Amino acid sequence: MLAAYVIPGAEVAGFWSAVLAGILIALANATVGTILRLFTLPLNILTLGLVSFIITVLMVMLVSNIMSGFSVSGFFSAMFFAILTTIIQIIFSNIFGMNKKE
Repeated sequence: MLAAYVIPGAEVAGFWSAVLAGILIALANATVGTILRLFTLPLNILTLGLVSFIITVLMVMLVSNIMSGFSVSGFFSAMFFAILTTIIQIIFSNIFGMNKKE
């Protein structure tokens, strides 16, 4: 929801739409995104992971097309949305200690 507030081309209807969009983006990345990453593995290795990032952006655009409460206006808005969402995820995982090994 914070990423949609900051990015001009991304809009979320409300809190529950943001939660549903997050769940759908995670499911799309886990299913369709994994299959696409498997097929593009040689190209992904050659581009040092850039193709994987583009697949994530495409999953954001896919969820935007199938969901009514979440919209992204274009590729660059989806790209900035994916970048900002990743940054927010890294910050929260560092704050709440999800990456600490004990």
